[in-house]
Amino acid sequence: MNCVFCRIVKKELPAHTVFENDHWLAFLDIKPVNLGHTLLVPKTHYDNLLDLPTNLATKALPLIQKIAAGVQGGTGAAGFNLGLNNGAAAGQLINHVHFHIIPRLLGDGHRHWHGRTIPSDEELAAVEKKILSALESAERTG
Repeated sequence: MNCVFCRIVKKELPAHTVFENDHWLAFLDIKPVNLGHTLLVPKTHYDNLLDLPTNLATKALPLIQKIAAGVQGGTGAAGFNLGLNNGAAAGQLINHVHFHIIPRLLGDGHRHWHGRTIPSDEELAAVEKKILSALESAERTG
């Protein structure tokens, strides 16, 4: 496998590591939105969030909180964005699940995404029904 994140985990490629334990590695992004932009990756390869086993997924949020506090404190950021791009359509460039912790400064020039026009209540009700159906189907098969 030629996954760049797997190669970083195996120490085949250099990285500026800010956190590591038996299952997770956090390192600075080499193309940061802002300096201090950090990626948290599981050490085992999983393509995306839907492939990540629940036992690892449940451990991610406490680590994200810990690392985000360090990123925010270490950079003097006023806040941070937490991101995860799941699949090419969502902008995932490396097919190894990873969380972005992006320090944000007031006036840093980066804009939050803009929303669509406000959908009608009928459109919202229709998509609500489809999502509920998919969730119920997953419960029956899962």
